[in-house]
Amino acid sequence: MAQDKGVLVDLTKCIGCGSCTVACKLWNKLDFNEEKPALGHQVKLNDKNWTIVNKKDVVTKNGEPVWRFIKQQCMHCSEPACASACFSKALQKDENGAVVYYPDLCVGCRYCMIACPFDVPKYEWEKPMPLVTKCQMCSTRIAKGESPACVDVCPTSVMKFGNRNDLLAEAERIVRSDNKYVRKIYGATEVGGTNWLYISDVDFAQLGFKMNLETTPPSDYTKGYLSKVPFLAVGWGMLLTAMAVYTKRRNKLEKERDANDHE
Repeated sequence: MAQDKGVLVDLTKCIGCGSCTVACKLWNKLDFNEEKPALGHQVKLNDKNWTIVNKKDVVTKNGEPVWRFIKQQCMHCSEPACASACFSKALQKDENGAVVYYPDLCVGCRYCMIACPFDVPKYEWEKPMPLVTKCQMCSTRIAKGESPACVDVCPTSVMKFGNRNDLLAEAERIVRSDNKYVRKIYGATEVGGTNWLYISDVDFAQLGFKMNLETTPPSDYTKGYLSKVPFLAVGWGMLLTAMAVYTKRRNKLEKERDANDHE
C-alpha cells in the first residue's frame, strides 16, 4: 500500500512573500480579488483563496517579539471527516493522500463544511450554481511525481514535499535537536493525523492554530453513527442526489429556452 504524501512546513523560514498564494491561484485558475486578499493580517480562506498566508505579531519561545507568517490551506487529514460526511462521495481521499473534491458528484448539502475540524471547505455563495471549494493539494501534479505548486515556488524552502512518514521523522529530529523549536509537531496526531505537518519556534496557539483537538479521527464517530442508521443515510443521500439532478436539469432547460427565445 502506497504511503500518503505530505508537506512539512517550517514556519521559522517563511518571509511572507506570498509566492505560494499566487502559484495556487494560477495553477487552479482562481480569481484575484483585492477585497479578499490572500496575504496579510486576518486573511481568511474563502472560495477564491485556497491558500493564504496570515501575518502575526507574536513572541518566540525565547521571549523575542517577531513577525511570523502562517501558510494555511486544507490539512488533508489522514482520515478526512469531510469525506466521511459526504453522502455523494464528492470528497474522496486519493491514493497519494490528497483529499480531492469532485464537483460533478456534489449535491450541495454542505455537510463537509460542518464536519471539517479546521473549517476549510468554502461555498460559492455568490454564484447561481455554487460549488464547494478547497485546496486539492495539486493532486494531478502529485500523480505525475511533482510537488504541489505552492511548494515548488517557495524561495526559502519553507515547505518540503515527500512521504508523510519520512517528513514526520524529519520533523521529530529537528524539534529534538534544535532548542529554538517548540516541542510539538502540529498535524502529527490532531484528528488522527494530517498530511500537512508544521514546526515552529512560536507556540501554535499564538499563531491561531486550533488546539485541543482530539487524536481520534472524527470519521470514526461518523462511521459508528451511520452504521446504526444505514437507511436514513442512504435515503437522505438519495434525496439530495435527486434534488441536485432536478436542479441541474431545470437550469439546462432554462438555458435552452433562453437560447430559443433569442433565435
